[in-house]
Amino acid sequence: MEPRSALRVLGLDPGSRHTGWGVIERSGATLRALAWGRLSPRADLELGQRLGEIVAGLERVLAEHRPARVAVERVFHGVNTRSLIVLAEARGALIATIARAGLELVELSPTAVKSAATGSGRADKTQVARMVAIQLGVAVDQLPSDTTDALAIAIAGSLPRLTSLS
Repeated sequence: MEPRSALRVLGLDPGSRHTGWGVIERSGATLRALAWGRLSPRADLELGQRLGEIVAGLERVLAEHRPARVAVERVFHGVNTRSLIVLAEARGALIATIARAGLELVELSPTAVKSAATGSGRADKTQVARMVAIQLGVAVDQLPSDTTDALAIAIAGSLPRLTSLS
């Protein structure tokens, strides 16, 4: 029997102030966390400059970790219209960077991410963090929530492409 090759996936939790990222490898049912962090531009910068710094950070992550697939969560709500627009702009900058790199992009709903991480699309952030920690064998509960969310997005993005996850 031929060994199954590992799939390296980068998960992104978009934001204009902090963008969480996490890289995992899936080989069959085995998951392994490789790296994670935050892209956090300086708060005193204008939006365009912050997005530029996020893009530059993402380019560094892509070059260092060389994922085969990138998973990004879809925007589903914002505190207000302005915050939703800014979040969508940050997400757009990430997606354009992924496209320019020629990588496979998987866009996932928040419900699909929660379901992949916990088995329930209605799980709260604490449940997601706990299950990500268990699945990856890391102390994810001590990380910022955007980083934990990015690892959950990577887990969901590593699954075979099913229409129910989209």
